[in-house]
Amino acid sequence: MKKLVLLGALALSVLSLPTFADEKPLKIGIEAAYPPFASKAPDGSIVGFDYDIGNALCEEMKVKCTWVEQEFDGLIPALKVRKIDAILSSMSITEDRKKSVDFTNKYYNTPARLVMKAGTPVSDSLAELKGKNIGVQRGSIHERFAREVLAPLGAEIKPYGSQNEVYLDVAAGRLDGTVADATLLDDGFLKTDAGKGFAFVGPAFTDEKYFGDGIGIAVRKGDALKDKINTAITAIRESGKYKQIQDKYFAFDIYGK
Repeated sequence: MKKLVLLGALALSVLSLPTFADEKPLKIGIEAAYPPFASKAPDGSIVGFDYDIGNALCEEMKVKCTWVEQEFDGLIPALKVRKIDAILSSMSITEDRKKSVDFTNKYYNTPARLVMKAGTPVSDSLAELKGKNIGVQRGSIHERFAREVLAPLGAEIKPYGSQNEVYLDVAAGRLDGTVADATLLDDGFLKTDAGKGFAFVGPAFTDEKYFGDGIGIAVRKGDALKDKINTAITAIRESGKYKQIQDKYFAFDIYGK
């Protein structure tokens, strides 16, 4: 009889446990090589704005999330074959990408900018770029913009495997400048010793044809997860959690207009 009572008590305790063990964790893909949005700390952990925003969204949605590191160009293929459930890795919302995935509303939006030697005159017409060597990261939206907009004006476009390689050649004088995300340029180059003597020049670039509608979170086509994340984005902005994370990394409103 005592055994039956004990078994009954155990059964009740199991039934009263949270059901999180039965739920599959949400797998989020990220490339941890894009500071200050995502990078690796000395202990190997992921840090950055994207990572903190993702964890805040998971907390808001009350779901367990796991992070899956992936090279940037492999994120969409990984999503499509269900190795991950979402991409939160500073991915621009563009018409071309919308053919393959659905995007949430933006969670930030920054313009592209040119960086050259401080004091270099560059007008809105960009005519001064004729004959200048401009470095870009290969395969990025900035390379497409540079080839379709700057190259016809006479700029020589030089593609590189990574933005860090571009910085090295800009600092060494082998390039006249680079075009990339303004926040990335500011944090990754202008605020470093290598970036001394360089500055933003010319206008900000925001053409939706090239830079899309901001930065969003990608999910599979037709996935209801998109609506859940959108609700969570609104919630963390209204609660002040978004601003708390933003202020940890930036001295300006990164969400944009």
